Amino acid sequence: MPLILEDAENSLPPLSRELFAEMYECLSKLDNDIHAQDRRINRLCQQNTLSRRFLDVPGIGPITATIMASDIGEGKGYAKSRDYAASLGVVPRQHSSGDKQVLLGISKRGNRYLRTLLIHGARSVIKCCSGKTDPLSRWLQSLVERRGFNKAAVALANKNARVLWAMATQDKTYQTVTA
Repeated sequence: MPLILEDAENSLPPLSRELFAEMYECLSKLDNDIHAQDRRINRLCQQNTLSRRFLDVPGIGPITATIMASDIGEGKGYAKSRDYAASLGVVPRQHSSGDKQVLLGISKRGNRYLRTLLIHGARSVIKCCSGKTDPLSRWLQSLVERRGFNKAAVALANKNARVLWAMATQDKTYQTVTA
C-alpha cells in the first residue's frame, strides 16, 4: 500500500491518496495494538502454571489455555469430566430409555465462547493431522472418514475439554492421547 500511495504516476486522485493513507495508518495502528494484546495474553498465560500446562494439549493456544484455566480452576465444581464437557455444550444430547441409548447432536448449551475456542483449536489440529502416524492423528483421520470434518472437530473438542479437566483436577501434565 505505501508503494501505491507514493507512486505519483498512477491515476489515483489526491483526495483518494489522502484517504487511503489515513486508512493505512489506522490499519497499522490496529495491527500494532493486536500484537500488544497478544503479548499481554502470552505473559498472562506464562504466569499461571495451569494454563502453561494446558499449552501442551494439541489445539490449545495461549488464549484458550488462559480462559480454560480461569474457568476450570481446580475442577472441583464438577464430579467428572463429562459433566464439565456438558457444561461447555460439546457432548451429544441424549434421548435414551431403558436399554436403548440415542445420542443426538451437541447440546449447544453452556459457555459458547469456550466451546468456540475448543472447536476452532480442534479444527486446526485436524487440518494438520493428515499423513501423521501418531495415535491421535490416526484416530482423527479415521473419524473424519467415518463422520466428517465437523463432527470430528467437535469430538476432539470434547476430548480436549475432558483432558483439560483431568489435568486440572489431578494436577498432572498432558500425556499423549492414545485414542
